[in-house]
Amino acid sequence: MDDALHPALLPQGLRDLLPPEAAWEAEVVSRLAAVLTRHGYERVKPPLAEFEDNLLAGAGAAMAKETFRLMDPISQRMIGLRADMTPQVARIATTRLKDAPRPLRLFYAGQVLRVRGGEIRVERQVGQVGAELIGSDAVAADIEVVAVAAEALTALGIAGLSVDLTLPTLVPALCRALGLDAAALAAVRGPLDHKDAAATAAVGGAASEVLGRLLTASGSARPALAALARLDLPQPAAVERTRLEAVVAGLERRMPQLSLTVDPVENRGFEYHTGISFAFFARGLGGELGRGGRYLTAEAGEPATGFTLYSDTLLQAAPAPTDGQRLYLPVDAPPEAGGRWRGDGWVTVAGLGPVADVRAEARRLGCSHFLAGDKIMTVA
Repeated sequence: MDDALHPALLPQGLRDLLPPEAAWEAEVVSRLAAVLTRHGYERVKPPLAEFEDNLLAGAGAAMAKETFRLMDPISQRMIGLRADMTPQVARIATTRLKDAPRPLRLFYAGQVLRVRGGEIRVERQVGQVGAELIGSDAVAADIEVVAVAAEALTALGIAGLSVDLTLPTLVPALCRALGLDAAALAAVRGPLDHKDAAATAAVGGAASEVLGRLLTASGSARPALAALARLDLPQPAAVERTRLEAVVAGLERRMPQLSLTVDPVENRGFEYHTGISFAFFARGLGGELGRGGRYLTAEAGEPATGFTLYSDTLLQAAPAPTDGQRLYLPVDAPPEAGGRWRGDGWVTVAGLGPVADVRAEARRLGCSHFLAGDKIMTVA
């Protein structure tokens, strides 16, 4: 532990973003923000750290184990570094914007820091771009957030887009209706998450049969909904199913090109959600592009729904822009030349001293062209 660290060594799960990737990430965030703005979502910027009690209240409680904590030397109170921005936006909505008209549409972009990475997402610092629709329990709100997220991802040029819809409250509602207690629910949660039908049957008790049939009601939306429709569900669970059917129908009308799948038992990562939830995927990419769903802004707060997209994953999924035209300006170029060419869309790189071979210097600095007198010449 006393050995000197190499200056480039970073803690596990953290990394530097170098050119041109850093610029591409900024462009991704800008494009997403433009789509959200056009849909009436207004940007907010929560702080990096908050008092622990506030940060981990309501929906934020689900991120308690992932939150870095430290003592604020000024207030002498514990503060937390945000591990997710959704709870912060919920706090803003219920405090600073409590008198704003509902439904309230907000969006955000920023970095979060987590204690540990996951099996699939090993990064501990994650870029998030997301939106929240607060103050409406309407089916139309569920449809809107999925459709807006899909439109934003499409604007990045991501192909093969699909969304997996889930109902994290369906299994608890079903188990309660069948008389299973909290311990029994906890026992079936693991096997259901791992899609283990045999283990589910072994620990499911009175709910074993219907839980087993729920496991098979996954896949493309229409066949999955047909399988769900054949189940004799208790009233609370049937209400959840009906809402899912309405959301699927609404998305099919609004975005017929979007591939829809259903997984009625998926719960991992949706622990604080209170209704229809979802995750976005792209063909050929293993990880999620983002996820979201319905929740409450506080323990007894307003209904809300929203989504979070992960900028680091989007960099892999979206086609990167082609290299721009970079123009090398020799040190003796007229001062007005740079402004004129930048006005025409060029990226200019100014020479800082005389060089023997202007073409070679332009190539060394990654420029595609160089200025020779008043003419633009190609490096190649």
